[in-house]
Amino acid sequence: MAQKPSIPKGTRDFSAQEVNKRHYIINTIKNQFTKFGFQPIETPSFENYDTLMGKYGEEGDRLIFKILNSGDFLKKVNPNDIKSENTLAITPKIAEKALRYDLTVPFARYVVQHQNELDFPFKRYQIQPVWRADRPQKGRFREFYQCDADVVGSQSLWQEVEFVQLYDEVFTQLKLEGVQIKINNRKILSGFAEIIGQSDKLIDFTVALDKLDKIGEEAVIEEMKAKGITAQAIDTIQPIFNLKGDFSEQIASLKNILLASKSGLEGLQELEFIQQAIENMPLKTAKLTLDVTLARGLNYYTGAIFEIAAPPQVKMGSIGGGGRYDDLTGIFGLKNMSGVGISFGLDRIYLVLEELKLFPKKTDAQTQVIFINFGHQEALYAMQAIRLLRDEGVAAELYPDEAKMKKQMNYANKRAIPFVVLAGSKEMQKEQFTLKNMMTGEQNNVNLQELKKLVKA
Repeated sequence: MAQKPSIPKGTRDFSAQEVNKRHYIINTIKNQFTKFGFQPIETPSFENYDTLMGKYGEEGDRLIFKILNSGDFLKKVNPNDIKSENTLAITPKIAEKALRYDLTVPFARYVVQHQNELDFPFKRYQIQPVWRADRPQKGRFREFYQCDADVVGSQSLWQEVEFVQLYDEVFTQLKLEGVQIKINNRKILSGFAEIIGQSDKLIDFTVALDKLDKIGEEAVIEEMKAKGITAQAIDTIQPIFNLKGDFSEQIASLKNILLASKSGLEGLQELEFIQQAIENMPLKTAKLTLDVTLARGLNYYTGAIFEIAAPPQVKMGSIGGGGRYDDLTGIFGLKNMSGVGISFGLDRIYLVLEELKLFPKKTDAQTQVIFINFGHQEALYAMQAIRLLRDEGVAAELYPDEAKMKKQMNYANKRAIPFVVLAGSKEMQKEQFTLKNMMTGEQNNVNLQELKKLVKA
């Protein structure tokens, strides 16, 4: 018995219609990347194990897909490590490569390797797939595309302002109104850890805090306690769980909370700069909001942190995010190279547009005209016309088989091809074509020039 085919969990096949819709989103994003001055690059789908590991925190490292070495993958492994099941020692030796978890760390590696070829500040965009060994669910896949834009070599906060505007512009072009651009600053989170006297537990604190909107306040507090953060420290910081007011009012409240933290106050100043700039250049359809619980538990963020929330009527996780990383290239030996970047979640944006019925009726460059196949000579006559139509930019094709007329017409209907051409012996004698409009049913006898005009209209 033949094996029933399947695909791994968390991956998908895409139909022609789905691919066309995805291209609509990608092209919209790509056009704005270009308009904002970003240049395209690409990096390999897999990196060296050491390039990726240790860059995403403990949780992120667990989600990296490792690639088993080819051949005798155990030959470099100490037999004692196998007996003791020492996976930390074994894994780097049997899996020297790994699928990329995101596009940011590979980008940092790229910058360091190509630093002598680049002009700084360097603005790049990258649209490629990434892989995570996550639990598949709605809007969360193990293979998905990221659409990233980054700037390295500049500490200017105008870059953050531009990224807010870039998000707004993309979602405006996609007609996705009501998107929230949530912003926080890693320095504020460091300030919180500082004032509760637990700076050594900053990562544990931020990873737990980042889950507030997913698991709720009580569960976050329990996780913090489990990580060794004291009850007294949690009481001190608890007001941030329920911060009220608009952006400016929250900033004022936070200044009082972070009065004793130089780092925290610096983070607040940076947020104020961004907010005031946006106030002077109002966003078109998105809204900039402050969310001090936003942590995006990744180790490399050092300044502003972004997370994008879909319109409230759609139940969906974040559809984008990013932040500033002042020392990411330092892990590869290039110091003092500040960067900031954002990412668009293509797959989740797709689901949101689908749910809200925001895709244009026509998102693909579909075939505009198909020629019916009446036989060898007729097919040759049709193919000569098809070649000329294609030269004029018209998407045209011939039905390949000499099938019954009904079957060929049904094929055109199912594919929603707007025009069908019938060219039999009578049409060939007159050097004409019978053009049928599949929407109206209207038929006209036309020459090639008239045919081009009608199908291009």
